[in-house]
Amino acid sequence: MKTTLLNPENYTRSPWKNGGGIFTDIADAHRVGAPQKNWDSLLWRFASTPIVAPGPFSHMPGIDRLQMVVEGRGLVLKAPTQEFDEREAFTTVRFTGELEIVTELEAGPVEVVNLMARRGAAEIDLVALKEPGDFRLAAGTHLVYAPRGECRIRLDNEDFAIPHAGTLKVELAGPSQLALVSGPVVLGSIRLLG
Repeated sequence: MKTTLLNPENYTRSPWKNGGGIFTDIADAHRVGAPQKNWDSLLWRFASTPIVAPGPFSHMPGIDRLQMVVEGRGLVLKAPTQEFDEREAFTTVRFTGELEIVTELEAGPVEVVNLMARRGAAEIDLVALKEPGDFRLAAGTHLVYAPRGECRIRLDNEDFAIPHAGTLKVELAGPSQLALVSGPVVLGSIRLLG
């Protein structure tokens, strides 16, 4: 097990693909040997962003996306034949980057976290852990993000404190046990394929 504490002051910022807002980039991975890190080389990315006004989502062909509101409420994603209900915080929605999506804000601005991955390159999951308890982690990369203040977790009997907006990156060769001591936390999980 390898753990790395990612501090908010070291996060980078980048524009949305369509230029409509700014991501806070928390962690990502790109193809080995790619000449530059861009959308074409992306394997996965974990980021947060405010959504302050209704508008279209970026077109991201070949990308699978998971999203969750961590501050605020009332977000709805409208696609031509369906809608994704994020009105309540800590609700995960899954959609593809090809979908034409427009946001609706029913109760003002929100803050969301996004976990996205190139289709076929990785399997991803995004859950909120709100109550103290145990959670099994599979082999892969896990990102434990503290959206609402310091949180505490235990990994295989080792204690960690994660500051507000900080992220503990956990890289596992085999299964492990995470215990939430105090939270909430958002857990993003990535398993590379092939």
